[in-house]
Amino acid sequence: MSRTLISGGVIVSVDSAIGVLPKGDVLIEGERIVAVGPHVEAGDAEVVDARGMIVMPGLINAHLHSWQSGLRSIGGGWTGPDYHRVMHGNLATRFQPEDNYIGTLFGALEQLNGGVTTIFDWCHDITSLEHAERSVDALEEVGIRAVFGHGSAKPMTGEDGIPFTHKPHPRERLEALRRGRFTSDDRLVTLAAAILGPQFSVPEVVEHDFRMVKELGLMSSSHAARRLKDRLSPEGFRIPARLGLLDATHNVVHGNYLDEEELKIVVDSGASVTVTSMIELHVHAADPLTGRLRTLGAMPSLGVDSIPIANGDMFSEMRLSMLFQRAMEHRINEAQGLPPLTKLPVPSEDILRYATIGGARALCMEHRIGSLTPGKQADVILIDANAMNMFPVHEPVQSVVWQSAPSNVDTVFVGGQLRKRGGRLLYSETTLARRREQLLQSIERILAEAEYTPAIEARIACC
Repeated sequence: MSRTLISGGVIVSVDSAIGVLPKGDVLIEGERIVAVGPHVEAGDAEVVDARGMIVMPGLINAHLHSWQSGLRSIGGGWTGPDYHRVMHGNLATRFQPEDNYIGTLFGALEQLNGGVTTIFDWCHDITSLEHAERSVDALEEVGIRAVFGHGSAKPMTGEDGIPFTHKPHPRERLEALRRGRFTSDDRLVTLAAAILGPQFSVPEVVEHDFRMVKELGLMSSSHAARRLKDRLSPEGFRIPARLGLLDATHNVVHGNYLDEEELKIVVDSGASVTVTSMIELHVHAADPLTGRLRTLGAMPSLGVDSIPIANGDMFSEMRLSMLFQRAMEHRINEAQGLPPLTKLPVPSEDILRYATIGGARALCMEHRIGSLTPGKQADVILIDANAMNMFPVHEPVQSVVWQSAPSNVDTVFVGGQLRKRGGRLLYSETTLARRREQLLQSIERILAEAEYTPAIEARIACC
C-alpha cells in the first residue's frame, strides 16, 4: 500500500478536534488519511514538502451542471426565463452523448484545477442511457470524486406533446445504471437521482419520484427556485414530508422562495439545502438562504451551478455567499436604528465549513470526506501560501476564504491519488489539446443546429 506524508504545512483541518496547526503533517495510506498532527512519524513514506503551503480538505461543489461547461458565459446577460427558454428549450435538445462527455470532462477538470475534489454533477439533459454513460465516462477519466445526478431533459413540450412537468423520472435508466456500473456506493463516482421535485412537477410525479428513489436506495436532489404562483405542486415539500419520504437523503437546491413554514419542514426532515449565491443573485428576486438556514440551526452547502451564467470558482462562491449575508444583516440592523454590529455574521470559519463538511453532508458523505480526519478519504489540497496574493499568511482560515483563487491551488489529492502537482493538472497535455478541439467542434454544431448566435462572435483559438 502506498504511503505519502504531506509534511510541514499549515494545517486547516476543518475538524474541531484537530483545528488549525501552524505546522503539521498529514499521513496518507492508500486512499485514506491515517494521521494528522504536529509531527507524524512515517518511516519510508514518500514525502510531499508542504512548507509554504496551506493543507486543507478539498472543496465540495454541491451543485454543478458540468455538461454545460462548453457554453461558458454565453448566458451572462440572460434572465431566468431566458435560461429555461434558450438552454433547456433549445440548446440542451441538441446535445448528443459525445457532447455530454466532452462538456462534463472540461467541467470536472476545471473543478479539480480549482481545488474541488468532489462535485454533485446535476446532469439534466439526459435523453438516453448513452448520454448518462458518456457523462460518467468523463468523470471517471478525470478522476474527480462525484455524485452523478441522473436528471431528465426539460424541453418545453416533448415530441409526445406531454410537458416534462408531467413525466415521472425514467426509472428504467436508473435501474440500468444501478445494475451496471453503480452496484456499489463505495466507488469514486456514485449515483443519485436529480428529480424534478414539487416546484417543477405535478403532485403525482412528485410522489412517484420520491417513492422511486427510496425503492432504489438512492439519494436525490431537486431544484426549488419558483415563486408560489408558478409552482406545479403548490403544497411543495409538504407532499413528500407528509408521505414520510423527505429526509437526509434529499438535497434541495436554492429554496429562495420557500416560506418559513415550508423551509422549517425541509430542515426538520433532515434534508440538506444547497445555496448558489452567484446564480441566485443574478436571476432571482428572493435572497439566498444562507442566513435563514443559520437561524434554523442548519448547515448550508455551496455550489456554483451553471457555467453559462456564473463561474466555476468555489472560492468566489464562498466569498459572495458570506458577503451578501453580512451586507443584508448590516442593512437590517441599520434600518432598525441599532448600533453597528459587534460581531460579523457568517464568520469565515463557517463559510469554509459550508464549502467542505457542509457539502459532504449534502451528499450523504460526511463520514467519508469534508475534513482532514483520520479514517476519511484522502481528498486533500495544498494552497501556495507564498503566492503574491496570499503572502504573508497571518490567519490561515481568513487567507483561504478571502485571498485564495484557483491559481493558488498547487496540489490536489483525490482518494490518495495525485491529480494536480506543482500547479499543473496531471492530465496529458496532448490529450487535453485534442479535447479542446473536440469541445469547440461540439459547441459549434450545437449552436448551429439551435440557430443561436452569441452576441459577439470572437473566439480565441485554442491552439
